[in-house]
Amino acid sequence: MLIRWAAALLLAYLLGAFPTGALVARLYGVDLTQYGSRRTGATNALRVLGKPAAVLVLGGDVLKGMLAVWLAGRLVAQPSARPLAALAAIVGHTYSIFLGGRGGRGVATGLGGLAMLSPAALLVGAVGAIGTIAATRYVSLGSLVGAALGGAALTCQVLRGRAPASVLLYAVGGAGFIYYTHRDNIGRLLAGTERRLGQREHGAEAGTAAPQS
Repeated sequence: MLIRWAAALLLAYLLGAFPTGALVARLYGVDLTQYGSRRTGATNALRVLGKPAAVLVLGGDVLKGMLAVWLAGRLVAQPSARPLAALAAIVGHTYSIFLGGRGGRGVATGLGGLAMLSPAALLVGAVGAIGTIAATRYVSLGSLVGAALGGAALTCQVLRGRAPASVLLYAVGGAGFIYYTHRDNIGRLLAGTERRLGQREHGAEAGTAAPQS
């Protein structure tokens, strides 16, 4: 059983760590860790590379979270394996061994994990996130609202007996981790200096833009 647990969590981390954004950016001749926020998630891909690249990154990152939870459920029968695998995947995405500890902020991979744990909670979080982004054009604020609402929806399902208590590990841990990875965004939101959706990094497509500090 211990070997199965170790395999499930290691695979979840490695799936999360798979550098989707960095590989897509390489097709454009760009090192995504050197531009914009230096993150490899879909938001930075959108700003640096544009919509087609961002869609590819988003889809790949969501799939990583889904596969991590699915594999954990196949390897370990205990209910806690799935939420722990979802957590391991977003940690891997944020601190990828393939990128020297760099990565994204864990939002898309977290959405994939949430989709496997509770589609209803995903819907609540997604509606809150999309609504917030549409109203404010702040992707980071939408991500924070979505994480909070998704975690709250999961918690409500547990309290109503519609989900195992083990998913609280993800409801609290996943949302908390997303807030941690967005701590710099939170600072900029409070200061009024956060970038809005649609602002791009010019020149990165040709690999000529200077890295941001």
